[in-house]
Amino acid sequence: MSGTTPTDTTDDDPPHDCPSCDRRFHRESYLALHRGQAHGDELTDAERAAYEAAREEEEEELRMFRLQALAALVFIYFGFLLVYAFSL
Repeated sequence: MSGTTPTDTTDDDPPHDCPSCDRRFHRESYLALHRGQAHGDELTDAERAAYEAAREEEEEELRMFRLQALAALVFIYFGFLLVYAFSL
């Protein structure tokens, strides 16, 4: 499988390394989320603020994805309903 994961980095992007466990992350927000979840007890105030901001951004992206998925399902449902209605 050749897909990329959040921990994969490319030559174009500088890696973001976790100072506690030496894991590499593609985006700085992924590092902030990791640090807040895995190393929450050793964060400074600035790192905790970065974690909270990254978490809020992630929640907003998930909310948008859920709305788009719901809209797609409703569209597909009514599409099938119309096809069924006109095929009778």
